[in-house]
Amino acid sequence: MGAPRLAAIDWAMLETAIAIGHMPVAAAELIRYRADIAQPAVPPGVTDLGLRGAPNFELLQLVRPSLILSSPYYTRYEPRLAQIAPVLSLPFFLPDEAPLPKAMASLPALAARIGDAPAGARATAQAEAALDAARNRLAPHTARPLALVEIGDPRHLRAFGHDSLFGSTLTRIGLRNAWTEATAFSFLAPVPLDRLAAMPDARLVVIGPVPPEARRGLDRSVLWRALPQVAAGRVHHLPRINAFGGIPSALRFADALTRALEGAPA
Repeated sequence: MGAPRLAAIDWAMLETAIAIGHMPVAAAELIRYRADIAQPAVPPGVTDLGLRGAPNFELLQLVRPSLILSSPYYTRYEPRLAQIAPVLSLPFFLPDEAPLPKAMASLPALAARIGDAPAGARATAQAEAALDAARNRLAPHTARPLALVEIGDPRHLRAFGHDSLFGSTLTRIGLRNAWTEATAFSFLAPVPLDRLAAMPDARLVVIGPVPPEARRGLDRSVLWRALPQVAAGRVHHLPRINAFGGIPSALRFADALTRALEGAPA
């Protein structure tokens, strides 16, 4: 049997295929993926199928996939996708459920579907080992909870709860999430900036770049400077990471967070 010809409509499934060593021949919205996500890298030879929410079905048919990788986000397209090739749709993000175990389970599930079970076992073992290593390195930093956020403007932020990829990875590596309330499907947004004052002992972890206009506003903000995390120097910045990705994004988050905290006082 030849190598599978995978086509990914969903980015979490795209990452899953990459993690088990089977780069798709086509994937959706690669221009935005390369601009916003970048990692894991997708080679230029992979065909771009257009928007995830409106894939180019004619182009998809031309690349002759043997399996189309989707998710429940795109259920409305499955009848049409199934006319082109078999569809594997796996859930990663469900309200009030941790995505990391689902992302981990997707590795052997996809590997088994394409007849390469050893690839799934290898990827799972490597991911678990990397998360265990991060947990060990972060053991000195378990005392303080972490508020995981993205900042879009000077007055609001997006907070990631336990049902986000970042929040469930945080739990896996032995740290506590400062956001304990329900988070309305993976993140709580928008959250007023002053909510951070109610968690004075927490570290603030900003994921992704802060837009220039928001940065200028924060620099002028008395409220921002007065926040306990800012005043105490407990603000840590991570690169942009796919919040709706798979295991590669979870591992990038764990690695970036470990690097950020290792040089900080416990």
